[in-house]
Amino acid sequence: MAMDVGNTETLIGLFGGDGLDSPDAMGFARASGEHGLAYHWRTATAASRTPDEHAVTLTQLLDLEGLDLRNAVSAIAVCSSVPSVTTQLRRMAGRWFADRPLTVLGPGTKSGMPILYENPRDVGADRIADAVGAYDLYPGALVVVDMGTATVFDVVSADGEYLGGAIAPGIAISLEALYAHASALRSVELVRPRSVVGRSTAESIRSGVLYGFAAQIDGMVERIWEEVGECTVIGTGGLASFIAPHTAHVGVVEPWLTLHGVRIVHERNHPKESP
Repeated sequence: MAMDVGNTETLIGLFGGDGLDSPDAMGFARASGEHGLAYHWRTATAASRTPDEHAVTLTQLLDLEGLDLRNAVSAIAVCSSVPSVTTQLRRMAGRWFADRPLTVLGPGTKSGMPILYENPRDVGADRIADAVGAYDLYPGALVVVDMGTATVFDVVSADGEYLGGAIAPGIAISLEALYAHASALRSVELVRPRSVVGRSTAESIRSGVLYGFAAQIDGMVERIWEEVGECTVIGTGGLASFIAPHTAHVGVVEPWLTLHGVRIVHERNHPKESP
């Protein structure tokens, strides 16, 4: 089982293996291009959740698919951007999965990818997981654009080295700031506007959000290409399916890329086990 704990949402994925009883799940994963990901769930990140509550949540999610937590999970791999949740997940694993391998991505974890940051320990675990997963699926120079709470650009060289990247406020953060400082504007549903030129306030906000962020991504990618050369651009994150189709440079969307990278890092630290 692989977990990606973000500031807003947590992604949970169960990869195929001997512990899964459903061959249909693996067939679905292959047909969907999900790289062995048999089941996946998305929950809200709750910093106050206790270790026992995490165990209950996982039990209930697997039960919805007719799976038993003890039999289906042979190992756990965690990538977390929320330190308090990381601590609680460690405690959960220690109590309920003490006999299963646990990998928590962070400083000292063997990723198999050289980190060329000035201080490698500063790179977020999710960024490393994205880079590792992307390079495994698309070997060669690439840019990963993770569209979530923040819009994060990660650059990998043709030799599989993590070069660095850029971080910008994401859609949700930007809208929160907009509504907080512009009292006349009201919250709107994030859907595609009918046109770029909005004819209502709601349509104008939708246009600015969708096409503005798409243009930001294209502009940043072009500037990155000026430094490292043109390369593959991969979109991921909770908003990738909304924004990426309106960009010029995002060539492929991998919604479960972080989970794939988390799994690979786990396998490099526990070669005989898979989450």
